[in-house]
Amino acid sequence: MHLHPILKLAGISVFCLTPVFAQSPTPNSHYELKRINLPGANGVVALDYFAYDRATGKVWMPASNTGSVDVIDEKTDAVSQITGFPTGEIERRGRKITVGPTAASIGDGVVYIGDRGNGTLCVVDAKTLTRGECVPASADRTVTPDGVVYVGATREVWVTLRPKAGDSTPAKSLEILDASDPHHLKPKTKIPLENLAEGYAVDNQHGIFFTNIEDAGKTVAIDVHTHKVIATLNPGSSDLQGLALDNARNFLFVACGDHVVSIDAGHGGKVIDSITTGSGLDNIDYSSDRKFLYSAASQAATLTIAEVDDNGKFHLKATVPTVKGARGVVAGKGETAYLIDPAEGRMLKLTRKSDSPLSIFSKNNLVCRFTAAAGCGTCWPW
Repeated sequence: MHLHPILKLAGISVFCLTPVFAQSPTPNSHYELKRINLPGANGVVALDYFAYDRATGKVWMPASNTGSVDVIDEKTDAVSQITGFPTGEIERRGRKITVGPTAASIGDGVVYIGDRGNGTLCVVDAKTLTRGECVPASADRTVTPDGVVYVGATREVWVTLRPKAGDSTPAKSLEILDASDPHHLKPKTKIPLENLAEGYAVDNQHGIFFTNIEDAGKTVAIDVHTHKVIATLNPGSSDLQGLALDNARNFLFVACGDHVVSIDAGHGGKVIDSITTGSGLDNIDYSSDRKFLYSAASQAATLTIAEVDDNGKFHLKATVPTVKGARGVVAGKGETAYLIDPAEGRMLKLTRKSDSPLSIFSKNNLVCRFTAAAGCGTCWPW
């Protein structure tokens, strides 16, 4: 697949994709996957936390070792690239790797980007894609940001941490920054934890932040106003990964290696149900519009889509084949969802087959080049 750069201005490049090839849906589903290559990606890209902005219809994908953040338009699949993010070396599982921006969170008119390459948080305007100031994620420069999330209830940015190398003790906490001025983050406080935090979910309605405690088999609930742990939940596994939340019905979903559990977060934290997904789960997501839970299993190479009823029970809707290594999923509008494929440096876009638009990226089989200044484009058969 070839990318046509059409605009490069102020560190932003816009690309139009040549045809994205659809993968046939499984016999028991009506879904298909489209491949969206990330510009400048040659082989493995350390993709991790990414985000969907409902207000603008953009998917924000920090592309780590490429030193860029890629922004995908949900309607056209065109990719805008914000370049110039620093990269650096960290130690992971005993070996050194090069990383850059690896986390994104949608704020109030801005997007917050965590850069593990130099341990900073950067502010980017959500509409103009202009990068603003970058500040240290922590006063301790031996740690780097892992997950980054904007907490609207308190106008703060909460950050889970990882050590650059060696001893993980300095990273056993949550960093909190003041985002009352969305464009200018200020250090605020730190919440100590028993171990490293893994994954997160935010309930702004009830003022609760959830995160897993690595290797401890615990999920903790923290009051976002007092910054105190108010409950400890037991999902029944020591292999805890991502979290998702149904705010309206108070159901918390926890990824546990090869399955996801549903927890009644509003009534004592009881485990309600479990659904097997296959091994290799990471970040999961929930669509409050459809009441669907999306879980991508990297080793099983499948995406499980389950509907959640009013009792917190799972009902399997579809199991969609993906590719080995595809993990981490974010729900978009309707039944659209996005998965990361780090091994190939690309995004996989899930759409319901009947909802797939007759577009230049699939059924028309055309290549288009757009002229940014004129706001128009030319297409020709591919």
